[in-house]
Amino acid sequence: MHPDEHEQVALELETLIRDTQAVIDRVETYGLNNTMPEDYQALLDILDNAIKQQRAHTQGMLSG
Repeated sequence: MHPDEHEQVALELETLIRDTQAVIDRVETYGLNNTMPEDYQALLDILDNAIKQQRAHTQGMLSG
């Protein structure tokens, strides 16, 4: 990938990260993390994966 492609993906992942974090915050506010632990864990996994992918694309952008 070219650096500009890495940058575009990293920016799109930033949107996903922010949106997912907002959902996690709402889930925690309403206590759904206790009543729906599997779904809560799935959100945490999505967030973790997106952060790892963003880091990889940022490194690709900087090294490209």
